[in-house]
Amino acid sequence: MTVLRAVRLDEQDRLIIIDQTKLPGELVFVELRDKTGLIDAIARLKVRGAPAIGIAAAYGVFVLARSYSGLARLEFLEALRADIAQIRHVRPTAINLAWALARMEEMLRQHEHEQPRQILPWLRREAQAIFDEDAAICRAIAAHGAPLIRDGMGVLTHCNAGWLATSELGTALAPIYAAQEQGKKFRVYCDETRPLLQGARLTAYELMAAQVETILLCDNMAASLMAAAQVDIVFVGADRVAANGDVANKIGTLSLAINAAHFGIPFYVCAPSSTLDQSAPTGAQIQIEQRDALEITEMWYKERMAPAGVGVYNAAFDVTPRELITGLITEAGIKYF
Repeated sequence: MTVLRAVRLDEQDRLIIIDQTKLPGELVFVELRDKTGLIDAIARLKVRGAPAIGIAAAYGVFVLARSYSGLARLEFLEALRADIAQIRHVRPTAINLAWALARMEEMLRQHEHEQPRQILPWLRREAQAIFDEDAAICRAIAAHGAPLIRDGMGVLTHCNAGWLATSELGTALAPIYAAQEQGKKFRVYCDETRPLLQGARLTAYELMAAQVETILLCDNMAASLMAAAQVDIVFVGADRVAANGDVANKIGTLSLAINAAHFGIPFYVCAPSSTLDQSAPTGAQIQIEQRDALEITEMWYKERMAPAGVGVYNAAFDVTPRELITGLITEAGIKYF
């Protein structure tokens, strides 16, 4: 299967992303040259998905370091560390952002007594390692999850956890792609994922490009579909996993898990081990990002979709308790709860 790279360094070491706000209508590649561009891309979801955000941040630190390489050593270190601190807080729920930045900061610390131009290769090497490790993780999740999919199944997924959200095959979509390559015949139900429509715009785009049978549905139709015995298994991704197994993922995941439990449908979370946050004992300690009300009230139409002045609740994520999750699929295998 051929996939594009949602985040990459090109031959000139330029940081290139797919602007996911333009999909599915346009496939637009954007170069991120400075801190402002990187922060904007992460905040506005031009680059999104926990692993892809971490990769973009790691590559971004290298690109920023290169732009500061003419500074004196202490000025270089101060400027780069200040940028890392600012980038870390752009999207608080997805742990991969802070995790990747911590790795880049540790590499910087290990070589802080060297001159800036000597530090650059180390930062590039670490950023590339983060990308390569994620690609291997995607393939491992695919291998562990694909046997769960059988001919004739209806597979349900939420938001986007494919190659647009990672380095390669994805997390929640990786078993789907692997099962398809094995010749299995099945259908994938794709939640639209309000309010930003990542399922409708991105997952449906990916799956159709891969010639996977894809059926799009509104988020509030999933229970009806389960009641009609059309869903056999659910795969979702994760932005953070608490130490006890509670999972923070795109808003709407909790509703799916509750419905799946009611109808006795296996519910699997696919995520790299780096998504595990040992500092959060349970999901109650995971900070949930609140986003702009305009995403709900007027983003998709020429006129407002709701009365002016109405209050808006726009949480980007929710937390699914461990007891609603059948298993967590990581690169190490499947952990059943």
